[in-house]
This record gives sequence, structure tokens and C-alpha cells, in this order.
Amino acid sequence: MTRPACWHCGQALPADPPRAIVGSVAHEVCCQGCKAAAEWIDQLGLSDYYRLRSAPAASAPDLQAAARSASAWTRPELSRHVVRPLSGGQSEVLLLVDGIRCAACVWLIERALSALPGVVSVQVNAAARRARVVWEPQRTDLAAILDALAKTGYQALPLDAKALDDARQREARDALKRLLVAGFGAMQAMMYASAIYFGAVSDIDAPTRAAMRWLGLLVATPVVLYSARPFFAGAWRSLRARTLGMDVPVAIAIALIYGASLVEALRGQGEVYFDSVSMFVFFLLVGRFLEMRARHRAGDLVDALARTTPAYAERLHADGRIERIGALELVVGDRVQIAEGERVPADGVLESGSCRVDEALLSGESAPVRKDRGDALVGGSVLLDGPATMRVTRVGADTALAGIAALVARAHSERPRLAREGERAAAGFVARVLTLAALCALGWSFVDPSRALGATLAVLVVSCPCAFALAVPAALTRALSVLAARGVFVVHPDAIEGLARATHAVFDKTGTLTSAELALEPVPGAERETTLALAAALARGSTHPAAQALVGAAEGLPLHPVQDVRTVRGQGVEGLVDGRRLRLGQRAWALAGDAAATLSSTAAARTAAVAVAAADDDAVILAEEGRELAAFRLREHLRPGAREAVVGLRESGVEVELVSGDAQAKVDAAAQALGIERRHARASPADKLQRLQQLRADGARVLAVGDGINDAPVLAGADVAIALASGSELARASGDIVLEGAHLAALPQARLLAQRTLAVLRQNQRWALVYNLSVVPLGALGFVPPWLAAIGMSTSSLVVILNALRIGREGAESAAASTTAVQWQQEAA
Repeated sequence: MTRPACWHCGQALPADPPRAIVGSVAHEVCCQGCKAAAEWIDQLGLSDYYRLRSAPAASAPDLQAAARSASAWTRPELSRHVVRPLSGGQSEVLLLVDGIRCAACVWLIERALSALPGVVSVQVNAAARRARVVWEPQRTDLAAILDALAKTGYQALPLDAKALDDARQREARDALKRLLVAGFGAMQAMMYASAIYFGAVSDIDAPTRAAMRWLGLLVATPVVLYSARPFFAGAWRSLRARTLGMDVPVAIAIALIYGASLVEALRGQGEVYFDSVSMFVFFLLVGRFLEMRARHRAGDLVDALARTTPAYAERLHADGRIERIGALELVVGDRVQIAEGERVPADGVLESGSCRVDEALLSGESAPVRKDRGDALVGGSVLLDGPATMRVTRVGADTALAGIAALVARAHSERPRLAREGERAAAGFVARVLTLAALCALGWSFVDPSRALGATLAVLVVSCPCAFALAVPAALTRALSVLAARGVFVVHPDAIEGLARATHAVFDKTGTLTSAELALEPVPGAERETTLALAAALARGSTHPAAQALVGAAEGLPLHPVQDVRTVRGQGVEGLVDGRRLRLGQRAWALAGDAAATLSSTAAARTAAVAVAAADDDAVILAEEGRELAAFRLREHLRPGAREAVVGLRESGVEVELVSGDAQAKVDAAAQALGIERRHARASPADKLQRLQQLRADGARVLAVGDGINDAPVLAGADVAIALASGSELARASGDIVLEGAHLAALPQARLLAQRTLAVLRQNQRWALVYNLSVVPLGALGFVPPWLAAIGMSTSSLVVILNALRIGREGAESAAASTTAVQWQQEAA
């Protein structure tokens, strides 16, 4: 028995479902939103949508919430970010539309919006779930457009105006037009060529044969001059740069086939290859189009970030009034209220009680994360328990989401070493192909001149190194995309190769493998709060765990401004607080008499590390002119995922070391808990770098993981540097890979995926080489016509792309198994 479902969206019906009247017929729906959407569609005269659709609609949004959201876009200071003015006084916007399921959804959206007064055009891309709307501002506005979409059952998010000029969108549109022209030309040219081929058997008359030749020329000309233009442009760029790219033999083959056929058509005798050149271009473009789609899929994270970035925020005023504004209007210091189930509109600090948030897109961790008062909230994360209140600390380009997008863009814009080597190999291959084609033409000119052109063209086409040139970028692009989706952001694509081939891993301890909690040594009376406030004033702005713990413990206390802040790396920080010269850091340094010794002024003082331990004392000392004011001790616990990271790396053949500036006892305790045998305590930044250089001198490929300023030299000197996103800016700048959310458990999974990427890359290269070595002799001997060579070449490129898409699918299963094994080991321990 089929379970009753909503007539509009297909979801299960409640016990007493509402009924929507559409076309004078009552239909049961799941909620008032679907009822309103269905009846609105009927009022617009678009009830044919229900007959045309191939899948149920998405569940309708809350119309009241949608109306409030739409009204926010009437504010000019918000709409100017997404609306672009056009010539003639018109405006346009690009919308990301959720709920598009089939072609009927496109039909419905276009007609529903076109029914609004003032809407000039609506273009919907179902695959990208985007809609481009042009309207006259005098007659309607963006709020009315969004409201109409909500009433029809679709949620829309306006994208930034620069998305209208998205290079990916322009490239896809241009490639599709060229592909359609080539496909139509290939079909028509083949039809006319068939008439000539069959006519050779049935004695077709000469005028008809000539007409078929001229018709073939007519349809092949736009294919060569328009559809094949990118190949000619690419070949010209390569020749101007004095290199031999893969477009060179393609352009030569297209020009030779078309030129020879044109000459034969003008002469009225001989063979013409208009069908072959059209099919050749068509299959080439099919391969390029599929390659482009695979490449663009790697950029889907940008769209995911666009959906994650909230469009609105509820700003709290001092008088308790709540104002709904655009998230773009928030400034640092604003207090924001977040409802349960809504996204955090910017980076900030939680001011209300504890809550749980979903940071899956940011960290790859599917489990909810508990947040307490004073904890950081990341813009784009979803509040699972609400409502909550937070104070905004970072907006716009300074947020974590913006940083992720910048990392992804940077990674995809750089050309890794493997890609450069692949291009050089492809250039050498092209030179050999051209030489072989020349020899083939010379040989056939002696044996059978009538077959020289066909054999030469077949060699040029069938041996085109497209698959060889795609082998590296296809695999690397896929790997970057999969890693980014798992919260591992590759800043330098060369790091994938280094990660796969690493033999040693060097970890920092504090803030990397461990997290710190602050415990205050008892101080009598009111001095407790006074000394804590002084220490927090010096420590605020630092990203070191000890500094963060101090600032967190001083929450609610008035902090004095700090002047003349100076730091000593690995020792501590000094400054004037309320007119008092204070030091915060290691005991020996903090209690030293000469304040000027070894101190260096720096503009980055606010991001300085605060030392955690000295000698046999693990306390952070606050001192004034050599006199101890207070001692702050740290309790450490292993960071979530630390053991999984160490065990996973060791199982994959990597030797793990712990090198820390902390006291020997604390380093030994952490190493024992993690099962690390090699450990080095009380190591200064210079000592860490020296240890790394020793490993590299012995032939090791070193992977370094850290988060603080004192880790920056080691990260900069390692073969692969991995920084935590929660660490200092200098550490992140030195990192080749950034782990979002300190997601250490993703590190061994990333290594497995990097190894899989190199394996797929080699498979692609071997396939391309074997294919070319196998079919070139057949083409040279005249057994492969040009059109069949085009199919073979395009098929080889398609195999390379499909093989690259396997990256991340098999790895997900092995990673899950590895994580389960580590958990069993922990339980057994």
C-alpha cells in the first residue's frame, strides 16, 4: 500500500492534512506553505506545472520568514552588493535558487517571474541552480522578485554582483555554443558525405555529387572557423611562446583536412573530408567540454560557501530592539541574535549560554560541536540549539569562510610541479608526432600518393596528446576538490606530492596535539582578579593557547590598554599596562632584571607567543621589575583527533616525532599518551629548525605540523608544512596545507588520498602513452580514417577524466575503516 504523500512536494502527510484547491480540485498537502505555493501557482494560470514536472517540488518555505527576508533587500545599502545596473535604466541580479528539480521547475520559475510587472527577462540554469533576472527598477524591485519566488515554492539567495561576470559561466556558455554548432555541422556533413559515398555505388550524377560537395563545404565552414577557433588560438599562443602545445597538431590537422577538401571541391574531383573535419572538431569539443565540467566541479565549493554565507542577520540594539539587516551591513562589535536552525552571520564570540553548532562544511566534522559562553562562533555554521546571542569580531573578507574561499582560489590558480612536468612532456611528444606525420607523408608519397593525405591526417589526429596533457591536471584538480570538502585546504598544489611521499612527521605539542585549560595558583584577596586582568591585557590578541586561556579566564574583567608592547620569541611579552612595566612568560625571563636584553620591537607584537614553561616549572609568570606578581599554570589534554592522526600516519609508514619548547615532563606525558617514541623537549625555534635540517640531511622527506609563531621557521623549512587554521597568521602563511577547525584526524586520510592521486596520475599517463603507441602505427599504415581517429582521441581523453573522478570515492571507504581501527585500538588501550 502506497503511503499518502503531499501533492506538491511529495513529503509524508500529517494526520489532518490541509487541502490546496488547484483547478477546482482539492489536493492534500503537508503544510500551509505547500498549500499557499500550489494555490499561488494556480492563480498565475501555471497549473500545467504539475502535469509537466518529472519530480516533486521542494518543500515550500515559510512565507512569513521569506517575506521578512525579501523586505530586507529594499535597503539600498544591502541591494547595491547584488544588483548591477544596466544600460537603459534596467537592473539585473543573479540568484542561487534552491528547489529546482526538473525542466518543469525552470518553466514555472520563468513564467512566474515574467508575470511580474517590469520584469524584462528571466534565464534559469537548472544544472547550476541559478537564475538571471533583468527588470525595470521603476516598476518592481528585488524584494518583489524574491517574494514571488517564495510564493511559488522556491528559496532564492542573491549572489554578489561580481558573480554575474563569473568566468566559469562565460566559459561554459561559450563552449556549449561551439559544441552545438560543431554537432549540427557534423551531422549535416555526414549526411551529405553519405550521399556521395552511396552515390559512388549507384552512379549518382555529377551535378548532384558537386552539390553534395558544396553543401558539405557550407556546413563545415562555420565548424572550422567558429567551433575550432579555440584550437587555432591555442596553437598560435604556443607557437608565439616557442613551445609545442597539444593544440598545435590539432590545428594543423584541421587546417590540412579543410584546406585539402576545399581545393578538391573547387577542382570538382578527388576526395573531400568535410565530414571528417566536422566530426573531428565535434569529438574534440566533446572531450574539452567534459574536461571543463570536471574542472568546474572542483569549484563547486564556492557555491557551497555562497549557500553557507547567510544573507541576513538580527542585530540587537542597546534598547533591546531587534533589527533585521543584511549580513553585509554588520560591523565589528555588533551584537547579533541567532535563532535555532539559522546560520551564524559572521565570526564572533558567544555571549549567551552553551549551545551546539554544526560546522560540517568548515571542518569536515559531522558531529555537532558544543560551544560555551566566550567560545568563538564561525560564520556559516548552523546553530542547532537556540536562540543564542553573539558579539561580532570579524566581518567580510576577514571571516573564516572568506579565508577558505581565498585558499581554494589560490590553490586552483597555481600550477604545481607535476603539471609543469606534464606540459613539458606533452610538448616533447608533440614534436615527435609532427616528425612522425612528416615521415608518414613522405613515405606514402612514394608508395601511394593518393593515400598520403588520409594517413598523415590520421597520424596527426590519433596521436594528439590531449589525454597525456590532461593526465596531471585532471587528477590534481579532483584531489584539491575532495580535500577541500573534507576541511583540508591545499594552499600550494605541490604539497599533494610532498604529502604522499613524506617519510617523517614533526609535530609541535602545545596548541597542535594538545589544548590547554587555565588553572590559577591561589592569590589572596582581590589581587587575584587584579593580576589576572593585568596578564590578560598583555596576552590579548595572541593566538597562543596560553594567551587565549588567560584572556578567556579574564572575561568580564576590565582590561587596561597596553603600550610599548615588545616580544621575545620563545620567552614572553613585555609592555606598559596602566603605567606599570610588566612581563609575562617564562619564569627565568620574566624575573630577569635587564628588561631591554634580547627584546625586539615588532609591529606584529599582538600576535606574539606567550611561553608556557621554563626549567622545571610549567607556570606562566607575571612579573613587575623582577618581582613575581602571579603564576598561571596550564592543564593540558589531547586535542580531539590527535591520536587518530599519529596512529594513522604511523600505519602509513611515516615516522612521527614530537618537538616542543615545553618542559620535559609535559612533553613525555603527551608523547606517552600518543604513543610517540621520539620526543624533544625545551626546544627553541632554532632547535626545531636544526632538528628538521638533520632529518632532511639524512634523506628524509619531512612533514611539519604546527600552529604558533615559534613554529613558523620549521613550517617554512619543511618539505610539506601543515598549519592549523586556529593558529597564528604567521603559521598559516608558512603552511602549504591548512587544516580547518584543527581537524587532525583528517591528516592521515589526506595522505592516503594524496597517494591515491599520484597513483591515478601515473595510471593516466601510462594509459595515454600505451594508447598512442598502439594506434599510431595503425594510422600510419592507413587503417584508421580521420573521423575514426577523432573518436579514438576523444575517447582516450574521456577515460583520463573518468579515472580522475575516482579519486576520493575509494579513499572514503578506506579512511572510514582506518578511523574505526584507531577507535578500537583506543578502546582496547
